[in-house]
Amino acid sequence: MVQETKVITLPLPLRIGRVNCYLAKTEGGYILIDTGSSNQRAILEKELEAAGCVPGNLKLIVITHGDFDHTGNAAYLRAKYGAKIAMHEGDQGMAEHGDMFWNRKSGNALIRKLAPILVGFPKSGRFCPDVCLEEGDHLGEYGFDARVVSIPGHSLGSIGILAADGSLFCGDLFENRNQPALSSIMDDPVTAWASFEKLRGMPVETIYPGHGDPFPITQLG
Repeated sequence: MVQETKVITLPLPLRIGRVNCYLAKTEGGYILIDTGSSNQRAILEKELEAAGCVPGNLKLIVITHGDFDHTGNAAYLRAKYGAKIAMHEGDQGMAEHGDMFWNRKSGNALIRKLAPILVGFPKSGRFCPDVCLEEGDHLGEYGFDARVVSIPGHSLGSIGILAADGSLFCGDLFENRNQPALSSIMDDPVTAWASFEKLRGMPVETIYPGHGDPFPITQLG
């Protein structure tokens, strides 16, 4: 179950930043963690092809949380590559309804109105996952020596994937835009801090965030 990990960084719409996808090569094929937003699908496919990931050998697409910039290409890739989509049921409604505020608190009213217009989730990109992941689930059947860790805070159904080598693919719990930190956008900051404290007691070595470069967990202080 030895794996190699490729970082794929894609521009976001409206020049609002960049987002990471992670492609893990295993003995049985490939696993993609998050898929970026649909505006850069061509770049994503070129990166997958360059890594040797083609229709038929992409075994699983893991979604760390339901935001458009992580789920945007999941339905397309499932149809073309034949991969299953896996995510936590806590964010499932976000993918099904194309609504990134589906399970979130009231938040900013203006953002709620503008988000569907600026970064809308088209019906063609909506989906129901094939696999519902929960705390402790192991991905060994897909050739990936890693387990699921529930890390809510950014969203209710946020998960991390903790590999045996100490790599943690954390979605948007952490970011590294200017320096490693908890994400600047949190639906539930108290719960996010609890997730952070939970990870302190786990064998995490390197954080692979949704935004920014990977970094050792020791940089979080």
